[in-house]
Amino acid sequence: MESKEKKAKAKAVIIGGSIAGISSAHALISAGWDVLLIEKTTAPPTGSPTGAGLGLDPLSQQIIQSWLPLPQLLNNTTVPLTIDQNQVTDSEKKISRTLARDESFNFRAAHWADLHGLLYNALPPGIFLWGHLFLSFHVVDYNSSVTIKAKVLKTGEVIDIVGDLLVAADGCLSSIRQKYLPDFKLRYSGYCAWRGVLDFSKIEDSDTITGIRKAYPDLGKCLYFDLGSGTHTVFYELLNKKLNWIWYVNQPEPEVKGTSVTMKVSSDMVEQMYQEAEKFWIPELVKVMRATKEPFLNFIYDSDPLKKIFWDNVVLVGDAAHPTTPHCLRSTNMSILDASVLGKCLEKWGVENLESALEEYQSVRLPVTSKQVLHARWLGRIKQGLVLPGREPFNPRSATPEECQELLQRNTPFFSDVPMTINT
Repeated sequence: MESKEKKAKAKAVIIGGSIAGISSAHALISAGWDVLLIEKTTAPPTGSPTGAGLGLDPLSQQIIQSWLPLPQLLNNTTVPLTIDQNQVTDSEKKISRTLARDESFNFRAAHWADLHGLLYNALPPGIFLWGHLFLSFHVVDYNSSVTIKAKVLKTGEVIDIVGDLLVAADGCLSSIRQKYLPDFKLRYSGYCAWRGVLDFSKIEDSDTITGIRKAYPDLGKCLYFDLGSGTHTVFYELLNKKLNWIWYVNQPEPEVKGTSVTMKVSSDMVEQMYQEAEKFWIPELVKVMRATKEPFLNFIYDSDPLKKIFWDNVVLVGDAAHPTTPHCLRSTNMSILDASVLGKCLEKWGVENLESALEEYQSVRLPVTSKQVLHARWLGRIKQGLVLPGREPFNPRSATPEECQELLQRNTPFFSDVPMTINT
């Protein structure tokens, strides 16, 4: 009887089927665990792609490739980002001048839906419970298990699922984190982001596309940041003839309804945004914005670093563990690294030493994610011309060469030397 129990695999229940959840599934399966993933949407994203662009750092690329049946699949669905360039746009003359440029960036650009599909298709069948709404959980002390209640949205039935570990990959508004940290609040950054992805496959020879390629000659390999007075944009190309753009706008905190930090917008709001864009940006970029279907508004939040990211046999990963602003391209990369480190720790310690495994996961990841979240916050405030203690607001027109170098991504803490385990 005892040997049978030893052979039984430990079981993890993951809440949330986005990149953090799906990465956790891969890492835990690799560590020899059984995995069940609960996701409220009814099916994997198909048809019109959802989400926007993201950048993968070299370590995340390696980790993802280790999860795929063919490592080259990642390169087939991403575009190289070998250059990180910050430039200032003169809003009157409508011309740009380079402030800082790094030609050894080595990220890759992906569309969220493409990366999600790649990771999802590499998982074994039957581990996703689609259309299941997570309701609550209860840690059972006497046998160190956790019971999760979920509602089957199609039928309204409430079911119980029992596991050895609960992985909270339920995003920056995590309800699981809320149970342990009831006073936790997100911090509004002071700005929102207009975002859009232009599919230019049918207008490749148009003035819009020939114009933008002339204005941004390194498109297809460069992450462009345009800085204006108290505002900035991000612009880069994605696979399959898509252009990803983000425009950060300083404004008072909006009223967030429901549990989303994105907002569908009215045509009047979009038209007003285009008119404002014409005051700041070169005409070629505004043309791309105008040609984009369904731009949306993202409210930018983060939080002060948490002191703890696990309790009992419940652990936070991804944005649930460290809500962050997007300025260091960290959100997706931190999620993938969280998953990988968690998997390594669980494999090393085994289910019988679960607390030691979670302790190690926390001690490896917290120092890294805490510094990266705070650096992203600082960089966002610099690029948006907002007040920072002990220095004047950044002015891209009069910035010194030293100040311009601070804009580069490679200044992010642990940029190229992320610890994956404790050094023993």
